[in-house]
Amino acid sequence: MTWIALLLADPSPCLRALVLRELMGRTDDDPELRELAQLRASDPVVSDLLALQAADGSWTKADSIGLGRSDRILATARALLRLGYLGFGPGDEAVQRGAEWLFARQREDGAWPLPRSDDDGEAQEGYSIISLQTSLPLRGLAACGYATDPRAERGYEWLLAQRLPDGAWPTGIASGNYGYVAGYRRLAHSRWGCRSNTTGALACLALHPARRTSAEARRALDLLLGRETREAAVLGTEVARIIGAEQARGFITTFARFDLMQLLDLCWRIGATAEDPRVADVVAFVSELQGPFGLWECAARPQASRWVTFDLLRSLLRLKGGAPEEWISLEPRTPFQAYPRRAKRY
Repeated sequence: MTWIALLLADPSPCLRALVLRELMGRTDDDPELRELAQLRASDPVVSDLLALQAADGSWTKADSIGLGRSDRILATARALLRLGYLGFGPGDEAVQRGAEWLFARQREDGAWPLPRSDDDGEAQEGYSIISLQTSLPLRGLAACGYATDPRAERGYEWLLAQRLPDGAWPTGIASGNYGYVAGYRRLAHSRWGCRSNTTGALACLALHPARRTSAEARRALDLLLGRETREAAVLGTEVARIIGAEQARGFITTFARFDLMQLLDLCWRIGATAEDPRVADVVAFVSELQGPFGLWECAARPQASRWVTFDLLRSLLRLKGGAPEEWISLEPRTPFQAYPRRAKRY
């Protein structure tokens, strides 16, 4: 178990605290955890973020800390997601201010407004609804402990109302029609379902103490597990983006990459176990990528490798301890191709 020494030797007090609590079972009254709690605000992954918080509680676009070039709502949502991932919650002033600013931008129907443009400056022309407009802010709030806030619950209800009959979320609604689903965002068993929007919605549900094991969450996870592709090069990119090692980019393309690390995280939160052959295959594939010293390398951002290792170890630990009878899947295993070849007419 050489990963223990390597992770605890990391200079980040936030990472060391996560390892002690999540992997080693230390409780909040542990002396070492209490000491790290005093140091975490000085961690650059936190201090650089807090230094750029505006007086009104929001964050604006900032490439220097990985928030990308998005509008203030998405930038604030990403900042709260990072703080929540690192263990900050409603008791922290920066989180309170950011959450209240974000809730103040929520519409009466529970949704947040569509961004005027994505990180590449492209306007969301023609679309009246894209579920990511709500799932991204809601994920940041839920990560910080606001999932059961009545205002957040209204957001969840709006999000669930956008589901397709087959349990997926579409690209969006444009002129009363479902938006086009590009091949890289296609789901194996859904005609109009968009993997990016479905992943965003599921990431919100997975952080809710009650909704995470709902039928809606399990159905969405079933659909995501239908994409049986193995892309080692993008393993851990979601954590790298959360901690700011990689720039946050895109809107509809937020979850363009199929990160198996994120998939395993969703599995244990929703209640799936390695008893499911699809989950077992992912676990086996990821386990083969573990290095000789117990670490997983994040090929895109090597500086995030210890964070990726922590996240994967937590998922593998939780999946081993799950109850098999709680997870039932009837989804058939289907070979997936993003852009299948069409049969020629002649």
